[in-house]
This record gives sequence, C-alpha cells and structure tokens, in this order.
Amino acid sequence: MGTPMARNLLKAGFPLTVYNRTASRAAPFVASGATLVTHPGELWGRVDIIITMVADDAALKSIYAESGGLLEGAIPGKIVIDMSTVSPATTRELAGLLAAKGVEYLDAPVSGSVKPAEEGQLVIMVGGKRPVYESVLPVFERLGKKSFLLGEQGAGNSAKLSINLLLAFNVQGLAESVLFAQENGIARKDMLAVINESALANGLIRLKIPSIEKNKFQPAFALKLLAKDLRLAKEQGLHTPGGLVLEESFQEATHEWGEQDMMAILPFLIAESEKQPIF
Repeated sequence: MGTPMARNLLKAGFPLTVYNRTASRAAPFVASGATLVTHPGELWGRVDIIITMVADDAALKSIYAESGGLLEGAIPGKIVIDMSTVSPATTRELAGLLAAKGVEYLDAPVSGSVKPAEEGQLVIMVGGKRPVYESVLPVFERLGKKSFLLGEQGAGNSAKLSINLLLAFNVQGLAESVLFAQENGIARKDMLAVINESALANGLIRLKIPSIEKNKFQPAFALKLLAKDLRLAKEQGLHTPGGLVLEESFQEATHEWGEQDMMAILPFLIAESEKQPIF
C-alpha cells in the first residue's frame, strides 16, 4: 500500500525522502528522484511531514525504538502521520512520546486496497487536532478521494477497525453464501452471477468474483492482516456475537491461508465444512 501512495506523492511534485527497512524496496523511488535515508531518525532534518505505514503495532513501535529511530532527534513543529492500522492505544502512546518533543501526530489509516491506492482513491480516517489535519490536507488530497477528521488521536484507528469489521462480515458472508449454494447444487459461477445482479451487489463483491471463480487468491489484502485487525477490535472491546465469531474464524484461517487474499476465507470454510460429521 505504501508504495503506490508514495509514488502518487512523487507524481504530484512533493519532494520525497524515503526510508524502508528493506533498502532495496526504496530503489525505484530513488530512481524517480526521491532521497534515501538509512535510519528513520534522519528524516527529521530533511522533511516537515513524516508518514509511516507498516504492517502492525510491533513494526511501528520498532521504527521509534530502534537505534536511529524516530524517537531520536525529533524537531519541534514537525508533523508525523501514521497511516498504518494499529491499536488506538499504540497511537496514543506514540503521540504522547512525540508531543513531549513538540511534534504533532495524526493517525490516518486508509480504507482501500492496492488498486485504490494506485488511483489515489483511498478513504482516509483521521484522528488528531483540526489545525494539524487542515495543514496536511494537500497530502491527503493526493492520496485519497476523501478524508474525515473523526476525533482525537486514536479515532482514526477506531474507525478503521470498525470498517474492517464490516469488511470481514462482507467477505465471510459472501463466502458462506457461495458455499451454501454450492452444497445445494448451484454452481459457484451461477450463484455469483445472481448475487452480482441482486440488490446485495457492491464494489467488493464485483472485485472478488474473479478470484472466487478461478479459486485463486492472490493477495490484494492478506487474510492475516484482516485477522490482525479483528484481533485489535476484540482487544478494543468488540463484544457482539457476530463479530466474535468472525474474529475466531479469521484467526483459525490464518494458519493455512494467512498469506493469501482475505477472500481465501472461502477455501478455509470449505475445508472446515468437510470436517463436519454426517449424522
């Protein structure tokens, strides 16, 4: 996700300085005019806005705590925008550490996968101070089609966990519908055609139809990442029955299907159904 987003900032003419834990991944940006640094802490003296986007809480915290990390050399008046999906508690912890150094912090996770990121069509959910949010709107306008300031620090990630809970309902609901139809003699392709013409059709379903028909689940958004987000939601207080069932389902699916696309919840459910005894 971070790669196409950074590319869009370059295309828009923003001067870009980049850091990646795997330096070779930053090479295309350097070839396009970006500057490369070898440690996150080097960014403070080079840019006014630092944007982070990593897989999880542990990865984000390591960027701060490691030697040469973002807790070293912070300059008052700078702005950090974290666009990862992490716990609201982690957001508030890091925001507090940076506030003590005079640095402003926004949590701004995004809704959308690789293609919307490439097209600058992400939805950005933001937590933080309104003046800081308004000052970085030119950046958000290049990365997404819409951004929302939703409250104090942590609100962006709370909203992201909420929308990914709904995403999980959609993904598993689609998988269960296809599986139920298949078990009752309706071809997968036929059922998908019916769903696609019904009032229940939506952009996500249309996006996932080809992978379901081909039974190939090349990751656009890895199942393990959605499982991580559901775990964070549970840690944040998710208690509703459907949500808890989803969380358990996706956690179990990660053992075999975690690296595949989230729609691989379908083959997981098929395998689980085949284990059920017949009475």
